[in-house]
Amino acid sequence: MTVWWLAYPLLGIFGGFVAGLFGVGGGLTLVPFMFMLFTAQHFPPEHVMHLALGSSMATIVFTSISSMRAHHAHGAVRWDVVRSMAPGLVAGTFGGSLLAGQVPTGPMTAIFVVIVYYAALQMMLDFKPKAHRQLPGPLGLFSAGGVIGIVSSLVAAGGGFLSIPFMLFCNVAIHVAVGTSSALGFPIAVAGAIGYIVAGWGDAGLPPYTFGYIYLPAFFGVVLMSILMAPVGARLAHRLPVKKLKRAFGGFLALLASKMLFSLIG
Repeated sequence: MTVWWLAYPLLGIFGGFVAGLFGVGGGLTLVPFMFMLFTAQHFPPEHVMHLALGSSMATIVFTSISSMRAHHAHGAVRWDVVRSMAPGLVAGTFGGSLLAGQVPTGPMTAIFVVIVYYAALQMMLDFKPKAHRQLPGPLGLFSAGGVIGIVSSLVAAGGGFLSIPFMLFCNVAIHVAVGTSSALGFPIAVAGAIGYIVAGWGDAGLPPYTFGYIYLPAFFGVVLMSILMAPVGARLAHRLPVKKLKRAFGGFLALLASKMLFSLIG
């Protein structure tokens, strides 16, 4: 076992806690750290970003289950919304991940950085759109799911930074929007993980212990700890001053994105 593998359980502790607390799936945090770890291990530069995205997306499958159960226990999941949005989420995320697998690491990293800057700004400003309408019908929810799925596939996130504002805009209470977002992360993660496996299957030059674009040591290390920590974050979401914490976390995300940007320029 390489000493680098010890970093992944530590990353899982942080990523799982963040996923449960903010309902953002954890990928916004995991990808930058995996990008740095994979770069430090001298993985082929042309595969570093795809491996970070695929590995992060695969971990969210398990993180989202744990977080979803905790929010469901608080009665904070609108399952009717989940059922209506899931088909669009699956289609958008799977297609987006296949497309991402064909984009070179440089442009893919740039796209990721831009989206993370948006998510970070949203958190720092505590952006909560005022309710202007009720939730749309099945077709509208399917379409919204497709857009959220495409963007989520490009950052390997559970989509909370898009789905929560969308639900707030549609007059869903904030704690229900966060809980429902945690459930929406599951179809996003499953479709995205499969997409990144397919996109990376048979790609030459991948490091050992990969399954498509999923680096298995990172996947297992993060999952083991994130499953334990996501419920903790979800429980504390109902007790802690989440607004202040979210602003601080937004600043932290911006720093991570900046670090990736400087690495890309360098």
